Amino acid sequence: MGSGYARRAASLDQKQYLAHHLSTTGLTKSLYGLKQASRQWYLKFSQVLSGFGLTQSASDHSLFYKYSASGIYFGVVIYVDDILVASSEASLISDFKTFLAEHFKFKDLGYPKYFLGIEIARNKSDIFVSQHKYALDLVSDAGLLGCKPASTPMDSIKQLQADAGPQLEDPTVYRRLIGRLVYLCITRPDITFVVNKLSQFLSKPCSDHLIAAERVLKYLKGTIGHGLFYSSQADLSLGIFSDADWAGCPDTRRSISGFCLFLGTSLISWRSKKQHTCIRAQVSTAVSELY
Repeated sequence: MGSGYARRAASLDQKQYLAHHLSTTGLTKSLYGLKQASRQWYLKFSQVLSGFGLTQSASDHSLFYKYSASGIYFGVVIYVDDILVASSEASLISDFKTFLAEHFKFKDLGYPKYFLGIEIARNKSDIFVSQHKYALDLVSDAGLLGCKPASTPMDSIKQLQADAGPQLEDPTVYRRLIGRLVYLCITRPDITFVVNKLSQFLSKPCSDHLIAAERVLKYLKGTIGHGLFYSSQADLSLGIFSDADWAGCPDTRRSISGFCLFLGTSLISWRSKKQHTCIRAQVSTAVSELY
């Protein structure tokens, strides 16, 4: 619960009196009804986690982690009041539950099976992460459950660019669809490139862009069950693959680069992004001549 204060409305005759006697009225209101509720909750929870010796990640502020004296990793991911705990040491998780119970009332749901639209299936040696239901809802909401699946998420020949056809009368439909596809990229690296491409036309989406987005949904129709597979038997060696095109964007003439980072055979990080700068041919030639 949060406490607030409000001044009583004053008439013109009361101004002189209130100049010497200012009165306030105490209000009691649920913290969930206030605009600063999430900020105050995050502040309070962060302080509690710091008391357990956890450090906030600089790259992702929702991640808190620490290493035990023996070098065992312990991590906590939070989303409002949903918490996901990960560690290879069971005693650390038990200690954290005991510590958390001293500050909050919480419900232990055991091993995670569903977290923020992400489905987690596991056994003693493997973990499979997917967004099966989320992808199915995407296709269903677009009315494409009965469509013929596409073999690829995008057309490899046709290039998308700005002002490709008439602009959409209601761009919010396109923007909402792309936003949902961005979240699906958490477990679907195979659509990361095309979603990155389609997200560049959010300001003025055209008919061709919507057709390309619907092709992604048709591809998802045939690959609903795809996800990420992690094996405990995988070799703990890092491998990275990267590539870039040459002036792949027809509007800005900037190149698009991407990479995939593997831990053994398990994909742990990936990205597709348009480069910030455009390298001219003569500059490239001049640099090459220096070598």
